[in-house]
Amino acid sequence: MGHKQEVLSSKSEVLIEKENKYGAHNYHPLPVVLERGEGVYVWDVDGKKYYDFLSAYSAVNQGHCHPKIVKAMTDQAQKLSLTSRAFYNDKLGEYEEYVTNYFGFDKVLPMNTGAEAVETALKLCRKWAYEVKGIHENLAQIIVCENNFHGRTTTIISFSNDETARKNFGPFTDGFIKIEYDNLTALEKVLESSKNIAGFLVEPIQGEAGVYVPSEGYLAKAKALCEKHNVLFIADEVQTGIARTGKLLAVHHENVQPDILILGKAISGGVYPVSAVLANNEIMNVIKPGQHGSTFGGNPVAAAVAIAALEVVKEENLAENAERLGIILRKGLNEIKERNNLITLVRGKGLLNAIVINCGEDSDLAWEICLRFRDNGLLAKPTHGNKIRLAPPLVMTEEQIQECLEIIEKSLEDFRD
Repeated sequence: MGHKQEVLSSKSEVLIEKENKYGAHNYHPLPVVLERGEGVYVWDVDGKKYYDFLSAYSAVNQGHCHPKIVKAMTDQAQKLSLTSRAFYNDKLGEYEEYVTNYFGFDKVLPMNTGAEAVETALKLCRKWAYEVKGIHENLAQIIVCENNFHGRTTTIISFSNDETARKNFGPFTDGFIKIEYDNLTALEKVLESSKNIAGFLVEPIQGEAGVYVPSEGYLAKAKALCEKHNVLFIADEVQTGIARTGKLLAVHHENVQPDILILGKAISGGVYPVSAVLANNEIMNVIKPGQHGSTFGGNPVAAAVAIAALEVVKEENLAENAERLGIILRKGLNEIKERNNLITLVRGKGLLNAIVINCGEDSDLAWEICLRFRDNGLLAKPTHGNKIRLAPPLVMTEEQIQECLEIIEKSLEDFRD
């Protein structure tokens, strides 16, 4: 089992070495150096073309360098890039109206990154708990799920059980209760055990955990339990939102409207850091001037980019495309699974999918398989050791999906016993 790894070009080796020498070693990238992207494709520094099956962790749902989104960014950048929120600008109100109508909320609090948006949602939930629900100050608790991934700030890793993200970064922030994901009994038990529960923060699909899709009805029933106990249902749709799973939001598969919605990544089409927290007035109005903010949050470029990115989602029917192609992709992957026992499980929704490789989480087999995918013209990355996420841009065609399935099967053939 195994294969001869492709030798990197000297140009690639030099650039990788620069990162190793001058950059912090906080990532372990696949050894490929990219310099250009268009639609579903990326090219490395030697001109080799690849299918992108990661989409920058679902940030480039609209495809790389979408011309409409890039034009919105460059046009606005040449006119007015940043005012801070010390003054009004002519783009922010337009964007706020557009995005709140788009997702069906009264108000938006604009930020830049996904982790910032999660932090914003946590602060908003706590403030609502004290000022509206009536929990005594500093006693509010927020329920989270095991194997979650919401970012890597100090507060967020406080409720992670990923020891790589936590080790030697303490002391940690209190106020969180961890329960098993996809377990309504555990959720109900905690909700009934305390009057100090402010919110339930959940990923509709756990992406980083290996694209773990919960049981049908889990989200709708969890939302109903939260309503019963006057607890805010907070949906982290940074990765699952913006059409990735075959609906505009993953919670829409169960007709759930969160109390607080967290968005990021593809809300900009991947060309600019944009994130957003949406809620209705009863919740959002607890935030007053000076209590939360960001110099770059809501800047004119971000506003212009986000409007364009969201328009593309509707104009190009990306949710419908993701739904249709996801069914085709999973069918093809399951057919490969029948022919090759290296795949033990295929799971996903829309174009957020994963295959589980027949090895332990501490094995490097999935990494080796991804290297062979790369050699054959497709880029993907393992998560949690033995799971490979397969999440191409939503502008894919059926013909391209079939070509990628051929690459995947050809690559896996090299690892047969």
